[in-house]
Amino acid sequence: MATDSETAAAINTTNALTGRELEWAVNPPELLAEHASINQGIVRTRFPPEPNGYLHIGHAKSMNMNFSLAFDKLGVPMESRRTVFRYDDTNPDAETPEYIDSLRRDLEWLGWKPEKTTYSSDNFQKLYELAVKLIKRGLAYVCDMTKAEMEAQRDLAKKRSSARAVGKDPDEEFPIPSEDILPGRNRNTSVERNLKLFEEMRLGLHDEGTLTLRLKMDFESANPNMYDLVAYRIRYTPHPHAGKGWCIYPNYDFTHGICDSLERIDYSICTLEFETRREPYYWILWALDMYRPKVYEMSRLNLEYTVLSKRRLLKLVNANYVRGWDDPRMPTISGLRRRGYTKEIINTFCNDVGATRAMNVIDMAKLFQVARMKLADTTRRAMACLEPIKVVISNFVEEAAKAGEAGMTFEVQNSPTDESLGVHSVTMTETIFIDSEDFRLEDDPNYFRLAPNKPVGLKYYGGNLICDEVVKDGEKIKELKCHVDNSADRPKPKSHITWVPSNGIACEVRVYNHLFTVPEPSDLWEDELNPESEVVYPNAIIDPSVLSLVDKKNVDKWKSNQALQFERLGYFVVDIDTTFDSSTKEGTLVFNRTVNLKEDKAVKKVSDAEAEKKRKHAEQQRKDAEARDILMKIEPKDLFRLAPEYQGKYSKYDDTGLPTHLLDGTELTKSAMKKLDKERAKHAKKFAKNNK
Repeated sequence: MATDSETAAAINTTNALTGRELEWAVNPPELLAEHASINQGIVRTRFPPEPNGYLHIGHAKSMNMNFSLAFDKLGVPMESRRTVFRYDDTNPDAETPEYIDSLRRDLEWLGWKPEKTTYSSDNFQKLYELAVKLIKRGLAYVCDMTKAEMEAQRDLAKKRSSARAVGKDPDEEFPIPSEDILPGRNRNTSVERNLKLFEEMRLGLHDEGTLTLRLKMDFESANPNMYDLVAYRIRYTPHPHAGKGWCIYPNYDFTHGICDSLERIDYSICTLEFETRREPYYWILWALDMYRPKVYEMSRLNLEYTVLSKRRLLKLVNANYVRGWDDPRMPTISGLRRRGYTKEIINTFCNDVGATRAMNVIDMAKLFQVARMKLADTTRRAMACLEPIKVVISNFVEEAAKAGEAGMTFEVQNSPTDESLGVHSVTMTETIFIDSEDFRLEDDPNYFRLAPNKPVGLKYYGGNLICDEVVKDGEKIKELKCHVDNSADRPKPKSHITWVPSNGIACEVRVYNHLFTVPEPSDLWEDELNPESEVVYPNAIIDPSVLSLVDKKNVDKWKSNQALQFERLGYFVVDIDTTFDSSTKEGTLVFNRTVNLKEDKAVKKVSDAEAEKKRKHAEQQRKDAEARDILMKIEPKDLFRLAPEYQGKYSKYDDTGLPTHLLDGTELTKSAMKKLDKERAKHAKKFAKNNK
């Protein structure tokens, strides 16, 4: 049997989770030995969400990775797996007790069991002491530059970096106008001065926005995240977890790597947009002589017809586009749960998606299909009508008399594929209800449901229903007068329809469709919201056999509520707005549609339209790729003369190739030239990277 050290060695030498190498990321032998002796063969990951909103399905993917998939990829035995659940709570302005509570509840509901729960804010004192240590080492300083000055400093450093990238002298291309801007008037101040001011910041002797603590990093780096990051800001906001003890707060970049090291994390897993944060992550730990975990970046989850940006989700809630964070249209865990997605559905979907570095957009149909597969095996059937039409059966009494002792009561399997789910009974009454989708005034050869004088089968009854008369109130159908036929020589119907007896339970049914009209919402995403993302049927009805299952006392927003398959309509779940009391039959019963049973014709039409959109999108992507290839062959100095998108726009240029006049001779403003210069700097960086 392998020892702990042998197991750790086998795990640590894997290439399963590796990222871009950096010199700062290399642990000295003494730190590696210390870490191994403390962890004793344990391999530890962490899940560190910020409590500034509700968790969404992207977080579900991260949880799946950190609690399970990462260990599978690394070959870690079950007994050696540990995951820390950490609240990354360094921004008191955006965090609330509601969010803190929701994160814990969603994680527990999904079934993940952390080794422990921690808060970044529990390390505030330690983080402060480490910041002081950096000041004493001459690696941090208190800065009084304004936001505008910092932006100008950063912009200048980026331009100079772009010049270096194309082999030009930055001092000639973008000279430093004053050391007050670059490297900054505070950068080389004394340790004593910085210790004094940082202590004053801690004591609340300075106003918000006047001073920050910055890290003395590298203004000549190609990575802007190394341009002396802000480590601490003054904020006179009480902390939802730590209370009122602090008026300076550390930022994310300073905090999360230190917390990873303090918690003895082995693998710090994040999404690819944080890839450029590797440098500051490892620089900080290097500067503090702390253990450096391995960092691995995976692609974030991008799902069709929704948005996962916290900023956009917050706007959806605050602008009342949805009912709240737990609206069934939202991609939040709470929204998915309310819509009827179980933890098994979500975790299976995340497993199927997996974790790679390849960027892609996942088809929403994959989530729908996982839901159907899971719900098909576990969900009890019931008959319901979304828009009921009253049907009076004229020969009901005679037919009921012929039916014998059982009468018009029929035993129905709760699941046609799983007898263990039991049975329920439904009783046909003289008046029944059918769904409006199952009746047409004008018949059609391709329509196989009820029409005047046309027989259709009634499910479970076994006989036919024939419409003899249509009673209307204006243009609206008030009721259908029909008769049933259960004779041996009755015509064989081409289909059977569902029905609900007269003592059915009234309910409201909310049918949910895509939140957006396009698969990948653009910057104009608010204009792309689907006006039919929620369709409410206020007068729906469901068969009374579900009475004991839908009482309000069984409804809880933090659990999966009662799910049912409405036959021929889809999978539905009892909503938390339900106030229905099964003993008195009073109150409102509300259902949400989780997913339809399969693609129907209406959906197919949408799919055909979307297929054309996708084809056009793919064609545009191909053209964009060709344009990028052309662009990457154009040197930055020739960008505005040769790039197709700029040809025919400008008539004069300065010595560096920057346009000074439009084609008609109009002189460009300084603002316009500055914007073009930024575009050229971006191009220079891409050009240098592509032509290494």
